[in-house]
Amino acid sequence: MTLQDSIRKIGDNALAASRKMIGLSTRRKNAILGAMADALDQQRDLVKAANARDLEQARSSGLSSALLDRLTLTDARIDGMIKGVRDVALLPDPVGKKIWKRTRPNGLVIEKKRVPLGVVAIIFESRPNVTADAAVLCIKTSNAVILRGGKEAIHTNLAIAAALQTGGESAGLPQNAVQLIDTTDREAVRELVRMDDRVDVVIPRGGESLIRAVVEHARVPVLKHYKGVCHVFVDASADLKMALAIAENAKCQRPGVCNAMETLLVHQSAAPAFLPALAEMAARRGVELRGCEATRAILPSCSQATEEDWYAEYLDLILAVRVVKDLKAAIRHINTYGSHHSDAIVTSDAKSAKAFLKQVDSAAVYVNASTRFTDGGEFGMGAEMGISTDKLHARGPMGLEELTTYKYLVSGTGQTR
Repeated sequence: MTLQDSIRKIGDNALAASRKMIGLSTRRKNAILGAMADALDQQRDLVKAANARDLEQARSSGLSSALLDRLTLTDARIDGMIKGVRDVALLPDPVGKKIWKRTRPNGLVIEKKRVPLGVVAIIFESRPNVTADAAVLCIKTSNAVILRGGKEAIHTNLAIAAALQTGGESAGLPQNAVQLIDTTDREAVRELVRMDDRVDVVIPRGGESLIRAVVEHARVPVLKHYKGVCHVFVDASADLKMALAIAENAKCQRPGVCNAMETLLVHQSAAPAFLPALAEMAARRGVELRGCEATRAILPSCSQATEEDWYAEYLDLILAVRVVKDLKAAIRHINTYGSHHSDAIVTSDAKSAKAFLKQVDSAAVYVNASTRFTDGGEFGMGAEMGISTDKLHARGPMGLEELTTYKYLVSGTGQTR
């Protein structure tokens, strides 16, 4: 069987499984998730042995310490994975939820209800916990899922997927509802994302290069999260103590994530008082500042920012700083250079806050709060599939509802048009 035939067979199996998934009740799905969690616990030694094999190969290939850490599964991390599966079982099931119902003048009764997407393909990089996270979110929403992880975690992913399949099928999960592509050949991804007759949506989770490669070849709709170039704007009326605390949290609490601040904008009237305090915080926390000319006039030791810095997603303790003339200039900068992810204003002016909320074109817009809150759990949505910077069909944190679509159920008494 050729690689193309193999991937198409996986697609055929997923499509058949998705038809059966529609019939599962919430109680049955929760029982399946419970059995999956039990199987992960029972097979943890197999998962750890597979992970050790991947780590050995990763070290010999010179993988960085940061990537090795992401790849490593300790008992505590496996416990966290198991807890994550059980937590999803506790979340409300969106499938079948009524969005609205209305009766037309001719007597037709129309209901708009949530239904599964169908077949979801998830393409992700080194973190093996995504195998479980993605699978259980899809199961909870009655979707069949095709998983394709990175080559660094291939053995770990196979072991996790096997546990999920064994546990799930013991509790009534349709066969092939969870499948993992077991080849690291990149052509498998190209074939997968072209199968618009079998796959309903592709969700890539990883770096910008992975996402762009998927989009380049895809015929299937792709839910994208290119990058997080997030901003905090310190307005003229800002409480500067609050602004400094928000800036420190947004940049330093976890700099390597997509909702961390990458550029700080400061109103010209607040800059003389605020920037020296910022510089003290940056020195204490080991943050490199790269500033515009107006910033460097106040902070001469600050590096010169380039045009590329305004577009940069550093994912590190580096911060671009720009002094702007006013609120309009701040909004213009964010809409020009940002990635439409998460942006915040610190202000005491209600009018400025309202304008910022209305005019900044991002998935999450904040007033007087850190951008680090853009997260499914922090938003009260429970687990998430990722954070979309798209506008269709999901935007921002993608929880269970974002793994559904809707259809119209129309009941009549013989009406004709």
